[in-house]
Amino acid sequence: MLKRSVCSAAIVIFLGALTVSAEEGMWPLYDLDKLPWDELKARGLELEPEQIYDPDGGCLADAVIRLGATASFVSADGLIITNHHVAYGAIQRQSTVDRNFLRDGFYASSSDTEIRAIGTEVRVTLSITDVTGRVLGAVREGMSDLERHDAIEQAIKEIVAETEAERDVKCSVAAMYGGLEYMLYTFFEIKDIRIVYVPPLSIGKYGGEIDNWMWPRHTGDFAFMRAYVAPDGSSADYSEENVPYHPEVFLAISSKGIKEGDLTLMIGFPGKTSRYSSSFEIDNLVNHYFPMSIRTMRNRLDILEEAAAADSNAAIRLASSITGIYNYHKKNGGVLRGLVRMNALERARENESALTEFINSNPETRQKYGDVLGELEALTAEALRTQEKDHFFGSMMYNCEFLQAANGIYKRAVELEKDDIDREPGYQERDRDNARRRLRHMQINLLPDVDKMMMRYFLEEILDLPMDQKVETFERLFSGKGDRDKRIDKYLDKIYSRTDMGDLEKRLAMFEMTKKELEKLDDPFIKLAIELRPELDQQRQRDNGFSGARSRLEPKLAAAYAEWKRGDLYPDANGTMRLNYASVRGFSPADAVDYFYLTGLDGVMEKETGQDPFIVPPELKDTYQNGNYGGYLDPVIDDVPVNFLTSNDGTNGNSGSPLLNGKGELIGLDFDGNIEGVADDYIYNGEIARSIVVDIRYVLFLIDRVYHLDALMQELTIR
Repeated sequence: MLKRSVCSAAIVIFLGALTVSAEEGMWPLYDLDKLPWDELKARGLELEPEQIYDPDGGCLADAVIRLGATASFVSADGLIITNHHVAYGAIQRQSTVDRNFLRDGFYASSSDTEIRAIGTEVRVTLSITDVTGRVLGAVREGMSDLERHDAIEQAIKEIVAETEAERDVKCSVAAMYGGLEYMLYTFFEIKDIRIVYVPPLSIGKYGGEIDNWMWPRHTGDFAFMRAYVAPDGSSADYSEENVPYHPEVFLAISSKGIKEGDLTLMIGFPGKTSRYSSSFEIDNLVNHYFPMSIRTMRNRLDILEEAAAADSNAAIRLASSITGIYNYHKKNGGVLRGLVRMNALERARENESALTEFINSNPETRQKYGDVLGELEALTAEALRTQEKDHFFGSMMYNCEFLQAANGIYKRAVELEKDDIDREPGYQERDRDNARRRLRHMQINLLPDVDKMMMRYFLEEILDLPMDQKVETFERLFSGKGDRDKRIDKYLDKIYSRTDMGDLEKRLAMFEMTKKELEKLDDPFIKLAIELRPELDQQRQRDNGFSGARSRLEPKLAAAYAEWKRGDLYPDANGTMRLNYASVRGFSPADAVDYFYLTGLDGVMEKETGQDPFIVPPELKDTYQNGNYGGYLDPVIDDVPVNFLTSNDGTNGNSGSPLLNGKGELIGLDFDGNIEGVADDYIYNGEIARSIVVDIRYVLFLIDRVYHLDALMQELTIR
């Protein structure tokens, strides 16, 4: 293991109109000195800052890991706890019609019966280092926005290559505050993850899509896995010779429970927020992007659900995709309604009007910042010109598996003709094993007929694009007289019947071919990928230019706000580890509606219908009827607690995040937010936005009193 190190950012940003309120903020671990520690201790915190995060190690944050979203070590033998829905894809990949672990759950009573969590990896954070000077040192005066992007990207690749050289680590560089700071994160990557216990779907996903993003909630959204490494402690692919990983720190569990007003700490890896968006961006989100995105997801769901309904095997293969799309479809609808309800566009315009008045108040600020809002408006307008094309064409390349695989194979071959340091991110030698692994795992859920239907849908959307957003290759393929639908069907029948992209061994053989060898193949999907390459390169050039412009303008906007008014600012979420403090707290979403902070087992039974998604498994029903609750009753509700609410500030990626009490003990797992508060990704509203948490006492109750998983209980440290 490496010694942790951190160099705090030299620049402190202040945004006046966006001043942070009491519990708002997803704070980087190196910025914890900005938190109100005296207030937190008065509210019940018994920890010193260095017990939460210490660059030299041995702190609570060391137990929190990235596993797709967030997870935590809970034993010295690498036992991991996370959400059921975070482990959902791994469970689904091991499920069949005859061994349906998704439906029935899975438990390994001993290490030799644990099963692989295929496609799952864990990243343990080792260090955080400020590399701002080196990254921005690559930028020169007079560079175009595209040149700026390329210079920053090249500097980042060089930093990563140097840090990873001859070391058993993985690295990434994250931009903070739109590109004002750049932080290097170094990880130990664990590639052998195994499933220990997942409850049946009727517990882990109780309420299904009906209850998703809703309160009150009664879901046992948890799962246990285990991390394995080579006998010498190094990272290794799955092998029977591997041994459990021994984390430096793991979390103890509190069985004492919670009550309203209790202090809660949440550590995790929130994915993406955009709370400092301009009015131009919000206008686009409300009037263009979200309506288009919601419609696209609904159409994709129609295709997948029709296929799932027709075949039980397909239903299992598609379960993870359907769940994932539903999650964002419902959330995006909630975000759109929230932005409209909060009048977000008008609020942003008023804020920018006041900022403009400040900028124009003296020649110095006008010289430094007078053009920033105008340039952001022009940049947004330019991106909007090709937004539909970029959305549907990009979605096709990502969601049609045969085309995605062919494009990745050919693009890799193109990049291999360059020196490794000059290749695009994702196509360097450091990415080879993961790329090959994805091509192998693709076979598990591959359904060619469904893929064909998905490609047909996107072709129709692309062919219906406005005249100035056409994809030339598809226009050429489907131009001419006659029935367009028949031409599309004939073309798809041809390419899907003649390709080898669905054959695992042949696909992996293509992965090893050179560009010239691929171009000699008669595979229709490789040929299509070659034809689409110029279009994809143009799209990447556009995206890179926009990225370079944002990295130039967004820090300037932050600096303008800094001179206007003052207040500590945290960077937007970007997948890096963050801490947030808050409290157990209900909420009132509407007139005469007041939600209590805690749900119980009685509520689980009240919702039961006997039909999916409200089926109560017989073991839980028997325990409930027998009243065999042990010591798991909550004194406030006189019932077994199930889920509770906190005012912690989080978003997608926080799923699985540990909720800790003032002693640093695990009291629950974040697994959702409330639909009324999801617009917090753009505008914080602490009065209404809530994190929905599975109470750790419900987890203990299920594995102890309901399913009697003695070995699992004995491995946990319960206080």
